[in-house]
Amino acid sequence: MATARPVIHVDREEIYTSLEARIKYLQSFLDFSNKDVNALVADAKYVKALIPAVVNIVYKKLLQYDITARAFQTRSTSFKGPLDDIPTEESPQILHRKMFLRGYLNKLCSDPTKMEFWEYLDKVGMMHVGLGRTHPLHIEYIHLGACLSFIQDIMTEAILSHPKLPLPRKIALVKALGKIIWIQNDLMAKWHIREGVDEFAVNDDEDIEVEAEGYLHGKKIVNDEDEEEADPGTPTGTSPAGVCPFSGMARGMEDMKIEEHDFAKV
Repeated sequence: MATARPVIHVDREEIYTSLEARIKYLQSFLDFSNKDVNALVADAKYVKALIPAVVNIVYKKLLQYDITARAFQTRSTSFKGPLDDIPTEESPQILHRKMFLRGYLNKLCSDPTKMEFWEYLDKVGMMHVGLGRTHPLHIEYIHLGACLSFIQDIMTEAILSHPKLPLPRKIALVKALGKIIWIQNDLMAKWHIREGVDEFAVNDDEDIEVEAEGYLHGKKIVNDEDEEEADPGTPTGTSPAGVCPFSGMARGMEDMKIEEHDFAKV
């Protein structure tokens, strides 16, 4: 006679009122474990080497559409320089935003065993709904979700194309990054949807502190570490010294042309 399978209890109110409980539930559901942490720690250098190219690719994409480029035509909390009416990849406000995206992507390669890591990812979601900033920034969720997916797609291709990483390590790194990006996706969505908000009186705007970007509880935790690391597994003669094996792929993607679509005909 078959025995009943054990059922894990999840307190519904807790996942709406406690960030720690929400993160633990998501980690459990996604099987985010020490294997994922170890993959990130062991091979973070390969992801970090890719970040400068990823940042350029992401902003090339965002500036291709008027609806996403519109977000860069207003002044951010810390940017005091000039604003171009029609921003390009070299506009002062875009270079400023690129710096923060580099810092954010480097943060994704840090220690996910610390609650500070997840608190910051939650703060990233919060700051895109007009909270926690001197000058509110409102970005609709459709664009945030699409951008996260685009970042995941770039990183997945780059990792799987690495010429020296063994396949098991590629798979482990892709899976670990994917889980973190999907938890970030949830932490974006939680600030946009109303589930649990009125029922449990969460997200009280008066309790949210206003801080500069890259700070959490008054402490700077995100830095712009824009340094490409050489791949120690690349033998002499395969790539020039100091050049990551990702670089050829990255240059090709930076030169990509995004097709224009007539969405009215779709």
